[in-house]
Amino acid sequence: MNNKIVVGITQGDSNGISYEVIIKALADIRILEICTPVIYGSTKILGVYKKQMTDIDNFSVNVINSAKDAHPRRVNIINCVPDNLIIEPGKQTVDGTKGAIIALEEAVKDLKNGYIQAVVTAPFNKSEVSKEGFKFKGHTEFFTKEFGAKDSLMFLISDTLKVGLVTNHIPVSDVSKSINSNLILEKLTIMNDSLKKDFAILKPKIAVLALNPHSGDQGLIGNEEENTIKPAIKEASEKGMLVFGPYSPDGFFAGELLTKFDAVLAMYHDQGLIPFKTLAFESGVNFTAGLPVVRTSPDHGTAYDLAGKNIANAASMTAAIYSACDIYRNRINYDILRANPLNVETPSSDK
Repeated sequence: MNNKIVVGITQGDSNGISYEVIIKALADIRILEICTPVIYGSTKILGVYKKQMTDIDNFSVNVINSAKDAHPRRVNIINCVPDNLIIEPGKQTVDGTKGAIIALEEAVKDLKNGYIQAVVTAPFNKSEVSKEGFKFKGHTEFFTKEFGAKDSLMFLISDTLKVGLVTNHIPVSDVSKSINSNLILEKLTIMNDSLKKDFAILKPKIAVLALNPHSGDQGLIGNEEENTIKPAIKEASEKGMLVFGPYSPDGFFAGELLTKFDAVLAMYHDQGLIPFKTLAFESGVNFTAGLPVVRTSPDHGTAYDLAGKNIANAASMTAAIYSACDIYRNRINYDILRANPLNVETPSSDK
């Protein structure tokens, strides 16, 4: 019987670097010691990319019809992407997008049915999937809707840095009017709960970034800090969270202040992702916190310019797989401790 975590891995856009980083990550046999991987994609496409990777030996996959049949000591693949889809490495095409959507939908079905315990999503092109009827701005929004969460948190994680976002994929011109105290409090609550449940941090300390330069200079450069961000921090503190700020983002990531916190909440996408990718690009993982399921992804895009050249770095994909397993285990341990906080052996009912 397979007691290891079964991790689904979606192929993403087949014209990007997804297959290359998936193969490179799973070629490390240490992965099989902690999980049973199931690729949702195509053996045909995988074979095309594998032929170009002459430096990787002894990599093979076990073809299965259902994740229920996954071999615990093999890399498994479900052929859910049609063979007639054309592969054009480095190009943004309809076929590459169709395959990404099909693989994602099949993995989500199995995640809902409990056939896999976590999912790692390889990247797709956001503008292209929208043309094919994908009604979400990204994976984060899709998973939030699919699993009925009131809200979620786009949480960029590494061993040394964790950054969450108040707003995700919206224009910078819409950020100010999109944030409010209730939204910030909701994101802080999700982050605080995630740090405890998903990362086993007993009393997490969270830093909140300002929106405006110099934290608004007491209203001289903007009022969001005084009117929106500080009230949210105050309310979070009153609820027992260890939340501090707002800090001016231009200096926060450069000094020792960063090391005093377990996580950072940024107001918008690039405010959080630029420093995160600068400091933790190769090992960075995108995690959707606040869901009843575990979903991670590598912290990079399709990288069409690198596709088919066997030069893509798989470190982020590897980290995404390991993180998914760690988070799943941490959730189990958290639930066990909550049910029996003193770790006292439950007495038998037998007389």
